[in-house]
Amino acid sequence: MSTALDVALRVVAVLVAFLLLPLLVGQAEHKVMAHMQSRLGPMYAGGFHGWAQLVADGVKFAQKEDVVPAAADRAVFRLAPVVALVPYLVALVAIPLGPGQVAQELDLGLFFVLAVLGVGVLGQLMAGWASASKFALLGGLRTAAQLMAYELPLVLAAASVAMAAGTLSLNGIVQAWRPWWLVWQAVALLVFFGAALAELARPPFDMPYADSEIIFGPLTEYTGLRFALFLLAEYAGIVVFSALTAVLFLGGWRGPAPEALGWLWTLLKTFAVAFVVIWVRVSYPRLREDQLQRFAWQVLVPAALVQLVLTGVVRVVAA
Repeated sequence: MSTALDVALRVVAVLVAFLLLPLLVGQAEHKVMAHMQSRLGPMYAGGFHGWAQLVADGVKFAQKEDVVPAAADRAVFRLAPVVALVPYLVALVAIPLGPGQVAQELDLGLFFVLAVLGVGVLGQLMAGWASASKFALLGGLRTAAQLMAYELPLVLAAASVAMAAGTLSLNGIVQAWRPWWLVWQAVALLVFFGAALAELARPPFDMPYADSEIIFGPLTEYTGLRFALFLLAEYAGIVVFSALTAVLFLGGWRGPAPEALGWLWTLLKTFAVAFVVIWVRVSYPRLREDQLQRFAWQVLVPAALVQLVLTGVVRVVAA
């Protein structure tokens, strides 16, 4: 196979995953939340249990008027949805689906993915600042405070796994992973998962979008396809963080199935983590801003540091 064809196939595979998996997670959220709350949820679009509901929503968004506030910074306002969405597409390039099944193998894969994911939050900040709305600006400020608070425990938890594996390569981490890491890295897993929820501003960490206080935060002034891009970015973020959790803490493609079916095992773990993300949304009320900050600095950061020290001690003793 020629190099150009190989690159083209990898790009197409990443694009298909990027466009399809978030839709599946979004549809699952509709149905799972409906069942957990004893209601029907989408039932009619597409004819069978509302399978085409998100497609119908996309058509609806496409038909809506694209409104830009008169006082907005138009260039930044229009660029913000792209900045929020594209980093998740780029991150998928380095996340392995199976042995040798990755768009681009990187020796610093974990560093690359975490760096790219940090850029995605800037889209929310740009949206809040450029909208010329007090509600949007407040949402943007909350997003900035949340990013500063939760980026640190996220990186510390990931660093613990990298230290345990002795590599920053995501493929190398999966190959080094052992089942007993589920106990050894349990604290890091919980810290990483909680910080990821906050990075995505998912309940109970959705203070930037507190509808009862600031309407819809940095997205208040967005309509039509631009608003739809922000929603797609949220579901793409769930997919990326769920896949990253599966790779770092759950062994990625490793499982009872043969390695040839490793991609299926990775997807099952990814959707299992995504299910927990949805479950948490249904189960817990929104935190206050002060509670959110205290949870980050007084719970997650100390827990991540303790886990990092424990990992270092075990590595030295076992060496």
